[in-house]
Amino acid sequence: MLFTLLAFAIALGILITFHEFGHYWVARRCGVHVERFSIGFGKVLVRRFDRNGTEWALSAIPLGGYVKFLDESATPVANGSDRRAFSQQPLRNRAAIVAAGPIANLLLAVLLYALLGMMGTMQPAPVLGTPGAETPAARAGFQAGDQIRSIQGRAVESWSDARWQLMDVFSRGGTVEIQVETNSGQVRTRVLHIDPVSVDPDASDPMAEVGLQLKAPRPRVRDLVPGGAGEAAGLQPGDIFLSIGSLEGPTAAQVVEEVQKTAGQVIPVTVERESAVLRMQLTPRVEEDAEGRPVGRIGVMLGADLAMVKVKHGPVESLWRGIQRTTETVALSFKMIKRMIFGEVSLRNVSGPVTIADYAGQTARVGLAAYISFMALISVSIGVLNLLPIPMLDGGHLLYYALEAVRGRPLPESWLLMGQRIGLGVLAALMSLAFFNDLTRLFS
Repeated sequence: MLFTLLAFAIALGILITFHEFGHYWVARRCGVHVERFSIGFGKVLVRRFDRNGTEWALSAIPLGGYVKFLDESATPVANGSDRRAFSQQPLRNRAAIVAAGPIANLLLAVLLYALLGMMGTMQPAPVLGTPGAETPAARAGFQAGDQIRSIQGRAVESWSDARWQLMDVFSRGGTVEIQVETNSGQVRTRVLHIDPVSVDPDASDPMAEVGLQLKAPRPRVRDLVPGGAGEAAGLQPGDIFLSIGSLEGPTAAQVVEEVQKTAGQVIPVTVERESAVLRMQLTPRVEEDAEGRPVGRIGVMLGADLAMVKVKHGPVESLWRGIQRTTETVALSFKMIKRMIFGEVSLRNVSGPVTIADYAGQTARVGLAAYISFMALISVSIGVLNLLPIPMLDGGHLLYYALEAVRGRPLPESWLLMGQRIGLGVLAALMSLAFFNDLTRLFS
């Protein structure tokens, strides 16, 4: 729990501080005086003032931060107008300062995705297993061993890349052309017809629903118990089971099941060792399970031999792919919001801090690359959320400025107060929904 909270606090602190730094940087370029830039909220623990009179503070609650501008509407200036006040800025400056926060989050996402591309990550290769009977993939002619090469003409590098490219079509339905390389090395184009799939975080995997799933990993020997039946038969760490008994291409679960039911019997085994195929005889020893029943044991710890690819690019290509991925994520986010409004997508996709914290902890445990990818996605989410035209969010202020530009003068105070009430109500409803979804997932 402590690790999860720490991972969540670090991620949220970085993302929101970067958001606020966007506001700060553009405000300084526009000549606005920044009274305080705080990392965190609540009681100030450490502070210092720079030569411009800005207070830089580290506060007690490390969940983000904020900037405070000189604003005559909040603090009247003694000697007339102060051009350094936010309220005295021309419309274009105020709009730029407000928009800079969400834009900073989107730029951060680009940099994080680019960093992942330059670091390089190991990902499952897009090699398919046998599609389920009567699934769209089976009707399209997909077969076990097909490796996805492209989707709609766009190259596919990994399984996660394939999932990403298909995500939008899953929710809206449609036809998509997928080019694959078969087991025999032939290139084929499969036409997949997809009915709209329920996009619900608690539902089954949409890839599996249409019949697209990873090829099951081959069982690999990770370790041997000294003196066990496996060692006696000649098995070595790294050996991959190609067959056992009458089973060809077994899964790890099938190997275990075959061993358990053939206690004391000699069974033929075929393994792959450093590209060589070896055949041997294996005799599982009779032992008792937890319930005292006789089962076969061979003293082998099995792992998974999953085909992996390293996805890595140079700086320029990584930056371009970061821009592309961020742009696509923004577009998909707005599409999903629209579909939720019209009831085409489940409202259970709205997540709150509990779910985000859980994902922060999970990705941090997986590794640095997964954690960076999580931060990039949440950075996009913060940017998109703040661009929504809801009063009290940055997008709401931009809506005010757009109306001000049309009217030629600021909005009446009564309009602003009404907008604040509406915005507060909308945000309260969204937070209630997010917490409800979080708690439902937590206790279900």
